[in-house]
Amino acid sequence: MTRSIPPSAAVAPVSDTQDATAAYHHRASGVSDTYTDTYAAGRPRLTRSVVVNAVGLLLFVLVPAIASATGESFLVNLMTRFLIYAIAAVSLDLILGYGAMVSFGHAAFFGLGGYVIGIAAYHVNMGETIFGWSGSNAALVMWPLAVAVAALAGLVVGFLSLRTSGVQFIMITLAFGQMLYFILVGLMIYGGDDGLSIDARNTLPGLNVNDPATFYYVCLALMTVWIIVCRRIVNSPFGMALQSIKQNPRRSIALGLAPLRYRLTAFVLSAAGTGLAGVLWANYALFVSPDMSAWQKSGELMAMVILGGMGSIFGPVLGVAVYLGLEQVATGWTEHWMLILGPVLVLVVLFGKRGVYGWLAGGKQ
Repeated sequence: MTRSIPPSAAVAPVSDTQDATAAYHHRASGVSDTYTDTYAAGRPRLTRSVVVNAVGLLLFVLVPAIASATGESFLVNLMTRFLIYAIAAVSLDLILGYGAMVSFGHAAFFGLGGYVIGIAAYHVNMGETIFGWSGSNAALVMWPLAVAVAALAGLVVGFLSLRTSGVQFIMITLAFGQMLYFILVGLMIYGGDDGLSIDARNTLPGLNVNDPATFYYVCLALMTVWIIVCRRIVNSPFGMALQSIKQNPRRSIALGLAPLRYRLTAFVLSAAGTGLAGVLWANYALFVSPDMSAWQKSGELMAMVILGGMGSIFGPVLGVAVYLGLEQVATGWTEHWMLILGPVLVLVVLFGKRGVYGWLAGGKQ
């Protein structure tokens, strides 16, 4: 006896078939399911990660008010430092978490962005010119210039380094980072190993950036914008291709992708973001030194990304909070606080591969 099949069950709607086919190819490529899972229903769902992100953003907005209410004014400065490092950590995660590019020289771009601000401020104060240019103290001029210099350096370093992989890539990026470090040490006119002091922060029209709360909100706005930009990048076709190259380079080449082009673009974007963090640090501390570009700083940024969770964009932000929070607490007990950080980092790597953010937010990262 033959059963009749209802027309609605016999033929699937075209849109459903297309969605199923797209989902199959998406998962077959080995790329993260975060984008598909979040937007498959046509709109973002209220998930644990959304709640964690919303609560975090709310706390950031309320920091100056909390500091004023409790009389703990140092909280604003502490959280400003946190926001700056968060921009650098998110930038590193763009290549580390989504491109499997382990860069031990990324602090070079952090230091380079800061030194562009410091050198320009030095010449402005001395009344001297830089290659015939009198310099500027305007943020809308100097900040994009410093980011562009960091991006250009990222283009050169990435073009040479990305022709290798694995340990060779790590060593080449480390070599470039140390090269810049010793160049900065040798610039005796700009303080050499002692660093360079900056008299005043760059100016922004209509804002008093010398006010700690105002400068904090400027850093918060830039961090939020950079996170949104990075989120859109990793969820774009470019980001999906980058993750596909990370998962299986040979398959990606067979599909017609050019790994060097995608990786180099991601490396340049990451260098630009790290340079922006260096710009903000120079304005925050009013001081730059070669230590900003030392390999130890690259190690700190990498530890922050690992603690928070690689390949999650929001994870490094939480990783910075854990790292700096642990530093603040542990230094009250001992100056050798790294002895405490080491075991914590090992435990996270062994038992929490998605990091602290993966534990809080849940779901697939």
